[in-house]
Amino acid sequence: MARVRIGTSGWHYDSWRGRFYPQGLPIKAQLQYYASQFEAAELNGVFYRTPTPAAVKSWKEQTGKNFVFTWKASKFITHWKRLSANSVNSLELMESRLSLLGEKAAPVLFQLPPNFRADADRLTAFLRMLSPKRRYSIEFRHPSWYSPQIMRLLSEDNISLCISDHHDAPAPWRRTADFVYVRGHGPSGRYKGHYSTDVLAEWAKRISSWKAQGCDVFVFFDNDQKSAAPIDALKLKRILLPKR
Repeated sequence: MARVRIGTSGWHYDSWRGRFYPQGLPIKAQLQYYASQFEAAELNGVFYRTPTPAAVKSWKEQTGKNFVFTWKASKFITHWKRLSANSVNSLELMESRLSLLGEKAAPVLFQLPPNFRADADRLTAFLRMLSPKRRYSIEFRHPSWYSPQIMRLLSEDNISLCISDHHDAPAPWRRTADFVYVRGHGPSGRYKGHYSTDVLAEWAKRISSWKAQGCDVFVFFDNDQKSAAPIDALKLKRILLPKR
């Protein structure tokens, strides 16, 4: 059965204390509390540095059996090596950590830099390097990528276009795989501010439609300033699951 999983991009933010996290909650208990509210988290910190095996195992152990993590691929792959053949070693390192999550490993997200223009040949070659046992989503931050040719490449390999509202290049609400990945960066696409109830209600309609089509949907809020992300995530959950 298709599932909808809602969460935030990361869970460790000082501004969330007292707004989302109860006052006095120890930092080491934040993930456990977060997992009591949501069933998924986007691992954002792994974009900047590869976590130790012990850290990955700890994340798995601190969360319930139905909890999952999506993995934001290292900037070495997307920003430094820019999806080139030199990404092989970095992909192998990522897989060595992902495998430690076991059944809690959800899609991998590749977030491209805003100065990376569309390159169909490079994208095609990169997709061939990916393990077929994983799900993948790509967040483009240059509008040149939203072409019929690129959308077709994604669809052919069951790669999800990340539906992002980032201010650099807001994506079309288009499904290109058997699952959907949504990232909300805030109403202005700049990591701040709350979404209105009307906007979230419209999201809920689209999400419900995809779920009815048999597609898993992952939604992560990245408007982390002043606890907007977890508050909006909880609001969307209530709209989608009003009886809970």
